Amino acid sequence: MPRRLEGDFDYIIVGAGTAGCIMANRLSADPKKRVLLLEAGGKDNWIWFHIPVGYLFAIGNPRSDWMFKTEAEPGLNGRALAYPRGKVIGGSSAINAMISMRGQAADYDHWRQLGLTGWSYSDVLPAFRRLEDHFLGESEHHGVGGGWRIEAPRLSWQILDAVGDAAEEMGIKRIPDFNTGDNEGTSYFHVNQKRGRRWSSARGFLKPVLNRSNLRLETDVLVDRLVIESGRAAGVLFRQGNETVEARARGEVILCAGSIGTTQVLQRSGIGPSEWLSPLGIDIVLDVQGIGHNLQDHLQQRAIYKVSGVRTLNETYYNLVRRGLMGLDYAFRRRGPLTMAPSQLGIFTRSDATRSRANIQFHVQPLSLDKFGDPLHRFPAITVSACNLQPSSRGTVRIKSSAPDDKPSIAPNYLSTDDDRQVAADAIRTTRRLMKQKALEKYHPEEFLPGPSVGDDDASLAKAAGDIGTTIFHPVGTAKMGTANDPMAVVDERLRFYGLHGLRIADASVMPTITSGNTNTPTAMIAEKAAAMILQDAR
Repeated sequence: MPRRLEGDFDYIIVGAGTAGCIMANRLSADPKKRVLLLEAGGKDNWIWFHIPVGYLFAIGNPRSDWMFKTEAEPGLNGRALAYPRGKVIGGSSAINAMISMRGQAADYDHWRQLGLTGWSYSDVLPAFRRLEDHFLGESEHHGVGGGWRIEAPRLSWQILDAVGDAAEEMGIKRIPDFNTGDNEGTSYFHVNQKRGRRWSSARGFLKPVLNRSNLRLETDVLVDRLVIESGRAAGVLFRQGNETVEARARGEVILCAGSIGTTQVLQRSGIGPSEWLSPLGIDIVLDVQGIGHNLQDHLQQRAIYKVSGVRTLNETYYNLVRRGLMGLDYAFRRRGPLTMAPSQLGIFTRSDATRSRANIQFHVQPLSLDKFGDPLHRFPAITVSACNLQPSSRGTVRIKSSAPDDKPSIAPNYLSTDDDRQVAADAIRTTRRLMKQKALEKYHPEEFLPGPSVGDDDASLAKAAGDIGTTIFHPVGTAKMGTANDPMAVVDERLRFYGLHGLRIADASVMPTITSGNTNTPTAMIAEKAAAMILQDAR
């Protein structure tokens, strides 16, 4: 028999990641409501959760990363990819790129066109603004005083300035801010940092309220499944050490474990496609086809160019004197390369003239490596990654067994559609055209990846995209929001679970279609809106 956690809770939140921290903050604001927050990872008491370049040490480390891998992907010529997800309070916001990016107004207007009332850009903008403490100050686009600190980057690179100049020569305008509804243009990314330190969701929303007597945080717990009674989510079962513990909810259970974790919990609970779960010996509670389908992600083609006559992080890192100066710059001024997000310069543009809006995003970095976790190259180089913002490929997440510690099967199905293969080819062509602009001539850019031997025809470039393509860590959509007549919808427009009372989902898994940019900030917005709806519905 499981041990019963004392008392009943008004709300049980599964996952203390980006969404869960915000949810806990908002729901515990009423001292009459008891809130339980469950996190599989631990506390963020490791220096590399706070120094921005710590992602280099956190990604691929079992202390901070779930260490998932995809299945071998046919579209990637049989390669399997590491699939990092944060395993700590703050979740992926504790190990991610720190890039503050909402996407495009058209993304949310499309959600409204799908029948999802309350999700147009004008509807979600107030939630974005409430979250923010933006360095640009209060405006029609931004807010101040919120828990989500956003600042300008604290360093610059001559080579990145030149790439921005090259984009201008191609007709891509410079813009001061990607987050005004239309991100087409080139600029430096704004980042979730405060004075040179990473600003995760845990730092902004959870830690300031942990002293509330009605909020209980349990870390190092693995949620096994939901407790379901009479058509209602009545609580959860979780493992803590060698013990199985039951917690009961008199109000709602809210899943905030992300597109992978939320899917696993539901499927282990007997909720999902019956043809997947029955062979695993799991009793079917609800046959919900949408749970684990509709996985979307941004695939990037990581082109690398050697350069000369200009500084990059590669040779700076291997110079012991300069490496020491980087450390001193950070220690005394909180500036320099140790404050770097993985990407600094962004470019949003169209892969071809027929596109109605920007459909590819460049992340430009003053460094190069074979993959995250590998050492930097020893030659001066930059990485110019282009990703498809609106992919049409759809994948799956499904558990392999009922064991909570068994990793799931993740199959993003990259480059499985003709359009995605065409966009990938056109993105590499756009990269090559960018690097041939006059503004970059004096740095003598030399293509290292995919390499000059790769032809410029569609077939060669599509194969090259499969060879060099990698995830940009944006899985969404595996428990999508939709109308009641959508057979693949899992939650309604108020994020209430179809077919079960007392259960909501409030994380990136509910996105019906992926947003056009980095997905952490949209996930925060979803949690902010969800919390407001939960409180409104409880009146």
